[in-house]
Amino acid sequence: MSIEDELKTTIKDLVQTHKGILAADESAPTIAKRFTAVGVESTEASRREYRSLIFSTPNLADHISGVILYEETLEQLSLDNVPIPELLENQGIVPGIKVDAGKGPLVNAPGDEITYGLDGLSARLERYKALGARFAKWRSVFHISGTQPSNQAINANAEVLARYAADCQAAGIVPIVEPEVLIDGPHSIERAAQVSEEVLLRVFESLHRHHVTLEWMVLKPSMVTPGKDAGKATPEQVAEATLRVFRRVVPAAVPGIMFLSGGQTPEESTENLNAINSLGSQPWELSFSYGRALQEPAQKAWAGQLVNGEKAQSALKKRARLNGLARSGRYSPDMENDN
Repeated sequence: MSIEDELKTTIKDLVQTHKGILAADESAPTIAKRFTAVGVESTEASRREYRSLIFSTPNLADHISGVILYEETLEQLSLDNVPIPELLENQGIVPGIKVDAGKGPLVNAPGDEITYGLDGLSARLERYKALGARFAKWRSVFHISGTQPSNQAINANAEVLARYAADCQAAGIVPIVEPEVLIDGPHSIERAAQVSEEVLLRVFESLHRHHVTLEWMVLKPSMVTPGKDAGKATPEQVAEATLRVFRRVVPAAVPGIMFLSGGQTPEESTENLNAINSLGSQPWELSFSYGRALQEPAQKAWAGQLVNGEKAQSALKKRARLNGLARSGRYSPDMENDN
């Protein structure tokens, strides 16, 4: 199969009606915090057990088209000694991989950050592909304040995202481009919209400059919300602000927009996604790529006990189903009470 055919096939398998992506690519420090919250020590064995359980959820592919893995998980065996990527493929789910190397301070831009990981990326992509990964993800973050993000931060991160995406497509791996406008702070929804528009505009300018084929990528952005210290916006306000920005700057050639949950609760992220999809047909598929918003109930149900495996799977399946309904504006908060 040619690289072009590989990319087309993966996009078709990832961007499906009523389906979204499960982000299970937490770094070791992040998953340690999640496990601590449910009274579990994070070890290689406990991470393997938990992830093997949730990836084995019966009929998970009804609402999940792909899973983003952490490098450790890509090389692990399930509890039944099946390679995790193979376990997912057997479920009808596309395996993916987080490829960035985390973030740190951007020199001469106080308070702003840059994401690392371009060095040696092409070689790593070839190895990840050999292990079964068919798509990848790279996250860059943008802080909001009165002076942030700086032009330097926006331009630098947009350039890095574009170079990553070009490397992925050259290797036959679909890139998920994740420019996250952070929810931290007291900023208004109007300020969040202003920053989101500027960030996305620069990202797509950089993607164009690096000859990234838009039809073979997925965008994973933040919804446009006020800062978490500024009070809540209604789902309708979030939906209108988000689509207003995206219609201005996201090309129609992009096949899918898979929102990150970005600090929202599981219920908030589903309700906001539902409101977005209630505003009528758009040029793109509008879906989800949630991490904690999908997994938090499953982690609480599991609580480090293998005997709770079915409860954890049921909790994950419920959130996947509700978000699948939100993909077409058919979710209602009353459904949260259903088993």
